[in-house]
Amino acid sequence: MEYKGTLIPVGGNEDKGIGLKETYCLDFIKSGILSRIVRESGGPDAKIVVITTASSIPKEVGENYLNAFNSLGCRHIEILDIRKRSEAQAQSSIKLIESANCIMFSGGDQSKIVKCIGDTAAHKIIKKMLEETRIVIAGTSAGAMSMSTQMIAGVSNVDSMQKGNVKITRGMGFLDQVIIDSHFIQRGRFGRLAEAVARFPKLLGIGLAEDTGLIVRKGNDCEVIGSGMVVLFDPRNLNHNRYEDLEAGTPMSLSNLTTHILASGDRFKIRERSLKILPLESAFTFN
Repeated sequence: MEYKGTLIPVGGNEDKGIGLKETYCLDFIKSGILSRIVRESGGPDAKIVVITTASSIPKEVGENYLNAFNSLGCRHIEILDIRKRSEAQAQSSIKLIESANCIMFSGGDQSKIVKCIGDTAAHKIIKKMLEETRIVIAGTSAGAMSMSTQMIAGVSNVDSMQKGNVKITRGMGFLDQVIIDSHFIQRGRFGRLAEAVARFPKLLGIGLAEDTGLIVRKGNDCEVIGSGMVVLFDPRNLNHNRYEDLEAGTPMSLSNLTTHILASGDRFKIRERSLKILPLESAFTFN
């Protein structure tokens, strides 16, 4: 489905210019991902609503985003901390969302986003705005992972690549042809995304490194932004150890899992499975 709005999933640890831990994060804020989010949203006058539902420390996370966006000249920042489904149905929440040029989902636990907001009035309004307006919907870490229809809900890296150990549930459904993982390089999540695409071989696996994201237009056209890499897993040609043939707990072997590693400025199309790698001008089709 083509959207008028723009999606910006981020792999976590995007620069907020104020510290070293994930709650605060990296460097180069004025030329980094948050700055790009502001530009895509219409500039410093844009109204940005940060939804901190996923976080276990929403007050601190909200304050960090306020400080970060303020440092970029933004003055219309609102924090919306939805903890109950009734709050996602409330008119006050709906009005705040409807007034936004950008909605940003913080990191934390992606399951909380779906539990508290999924299939509520707030969720339906966000999807309608994405389809019909120029809204920007950004999400970091958990906020990025929740964007897909099929969502990784969690597993330890040690237990991945054994059938059934990666928990996958329904996400927010903003992107229906992909499955997204975050902190991909830093936390060694190759195994769990590989198992996820083995289970859903029609989906494109997207692994986002920290301080790295995508600008997704029309629900299809993607541009890599940030300081790290994006890893794509294309499982369409898998032909060994098919997921449905294995018993639960069986170690998995995969062959013909096509992999691409992209960096800032590279582009790809989700539906067409095509790439455009800088500095080359020609486009490539996934094999």
